[in-house]
Amino acid sequence: MNSIKAQLQKDLKEAGWHSRGYLPHFDGGEIAQTLNVRLADSLPQTVLEKWKKELAKDSCRNADSILRKRVEYYLDQGYGSCTLRDTRIAVMVQNSLLHFDGERYRVSAWVIMPNHVHTMLVPCDQNSLSKIIKDLKSFTSREANQLIGRRGQFWMEDYFDRYVRDRKHFASAIAYIENNPVKAGLCKRPEDWPFSSAYYRGRKEND
Repeated sequence: MNSIKAQLQKDLKEAGWHSRGYLPHFDGGEIAQTLNVRLADSLPQTVLEKWKKELAKDSCRNADSILRKRVEYYLDQGYGSCTLRDTRIAVMVQNSLLHFDGERYRVSAWVIMPNHVHTMLVPCDQNSLSKIIKDLKSFTSREANQLIGRRGQFWMEDYFDRYVRDRKHFASAIAYIENNPVKAGLCKRPEDWPFSSAYYRGRKEND
């Protein structure tokens, strides 16, 4: 059994999959992927562990999908310090995300929520998704802590990612990302939320 498990892990790694903690990740080269990165205090570890045990107990085949939906619903309730409500922090994170757009990756959509960030991007050349996220989180955590005069972990270590299957999925993923502030009751229209691709696109259309 151990040899089979080891071979499976080897095959997954060679195919681009890897895992840190409880979430599987995929470094698939130049393929569009959606990402969800959240603040360190946005979801209590006790709640997450409870959900994981429940899903494992029920032997759910689509446990990853259920867990993702639960986490995203929880995040939309605005738990934790919601440090990204601070305009200085939100602007800094948004600018950092867009800084390497067209160089290390291509950004298709994004939204900076009070306690998490949604984005869709395509890694360029040899830039791996994990390295992109690591660098972005490292830089923004230092900058954010300096801005608010604190120390400690800013982002949750892990993150959700999901590759885009086809054109239909691409369109629905962008709609989901940009509609996040509306669903969370933060604004009436996606283009009203200033820290998002919908807002940027609306400004360009009105210029």
